[in-house]
Amino acid sequence: MRNKQDQQGLTLIETMMILAVIGILATISIPPAYQLYEDSQARAQATEALNLLESVKSPIAEFYSEKGRWPTQPEFDGLITDRSGKYVANLSPIALASGFQVTATFRNSGVSPGLLNSGSGRTLVLATANGAKWICNDSTDPAVGVPGLNPGTLLPQHRPPSCK
Repeated sequence: MRNKQDQQGLTLIETMMILAVIGILATISIPPAYQLYEDSQARAQATEALNLLESVKSPIAEFYSEKGRWPTQPEFDGLITDRSGKYVANLSPIALASGFQVTATFRNSGVSPGLLNSGSGRTLVLATANGAKWICNDSTDPAVGVPGLNPGTLLPQHRPPSCK
């Protein structure tokens, strides 16, 4: 009579098959997970731009209500002291025929790849027609937006929730 030995552990073939399945699953799941990570990183960095833009609302609205016009570039520079950040290169004002807009331009290095557009930084825009109601990024609708604004180039998935 033969002695039967109980199998203990996995054979080499079984182990290789398990590793192959794990490799296939990793290959399928890592790219979407990495894209989600990059998108969340870009959204977090875009929040800095929105915070800088939010800080211009009050001084610009006060200037407009006192003088009845929008500030020039030198006046804007005097009103707004924080015009850049870790991810934002600068804030640029533009007086429009129908209102005023401030554009935050992201740096072209040290930011999430989603905040770049052909090697230069994307933009996030805050605009107003009257100093009281502000819109974010790209609404040129005459009823709810600011006609004539230069829309921002920040991708919709990277915009802060208040800019969607």
